[in-house]
Amino acid sequence: MQKIKTIDRSQFIGREIGNVAIVKELGSGGMGVVFVGFQKSLKRPVAVKVLPKAVAPGAESKELFRIEAETVAILTHPNIIPIFDMGETIDFFYQVMQLVKGDDLGVVLNKCQKHPVPKKRLLPLTDTIDIIIQILDGLSYAHEEEIVHQDIKPGNILLDGRTRRPLIVDFGIAKVAHDEYRSQGVVVGTPLYMSPEQARGLQTDGRTDIYAAGVMLFKMATGTLPLKDNTTKDLLIRKRKAPQDIFIKSPSETSDLVDSALEEIILKAIAIDPEDRYQDCFQFKNELEQYNMKLKNIN
Repeated sequence: MQKIKTIDRSQFIGREIGNVAIVKELGSGGMGVVFVGFQKSLKRPVAVKVLPKAVAPGAESKELFRIEAETVAILTHPNIIPIFDMGETIDFFYQVMQLVKGDDLGVVLNKCQKHPVPKKRLLPLTDTIDIIIQILDGLSYAHEEEIVHQDIKPGNILLDGRTRRPLIVDFGIAKVAHDEYRSQGVVVGTPLYMSPEQARGLQTDGRTDIYAAGVMLFKMATGTLPLKDNTTKDLLIRKRKAPQDIFIKSPSETSDLVDSALEEIILKAIAIDPEDRYQDCFQFKNELEQYNMKLKNIN
């Protein structure tokens, strides 16, 4: 997947795209730079994702950017970020989407881990499970529409600052079933959350998103992932050749906050063989809901 090189982002401030004026930079990711914009016709703030053609030349980047927008455009779900418009100018491609006032889940988790009080370095377990349940609900809907995200990770989950509702973003490498644009064997995604079959460039389905959600749950419930390898390259190699050795500790060995029931759920979600995982998000979500209900009753 094309990475955004160093560019003069200030050149976009003040520019107008249709009826949207770009106001300030918000952040950047693997498939673009995101700005805060103002949509004059509806008098509302929006997010504008921009992919400069100078740093992402060629038909592939254009096609991936188009696929992301068209993919999300057909998805209507409270846990998936909506895209309002897309297009291109002479110098860049763009998407206009809902502006979420809040941080991504990765930022939220990092802030927690820096808390001076050790007990507050994790989100409450019931909150963690509620977040994963909602993510699974959004993924379940996408999978029913034959769309696999393939890059689920904390950085691609935005948390609404007011409601704490998680929203899935960045379907830039989503795979639409029956879409023959991308050839089999191309490895894209984030190695830490990537399923073993995805790392090997094999055919993927919704169970690869289940694996990623399981790794997220592991990290959120324990505060860390006990990895054998720390570099992206080494981690990707191990995911391909020895996925059984990715983690050097089980969830319960990593944190005494994880009981046997939650550990069983996590280990099933991150099973090496897709056949051993939850076969759909509904199964995963249902077990988490039952577990969380018991947890809330105890507390």
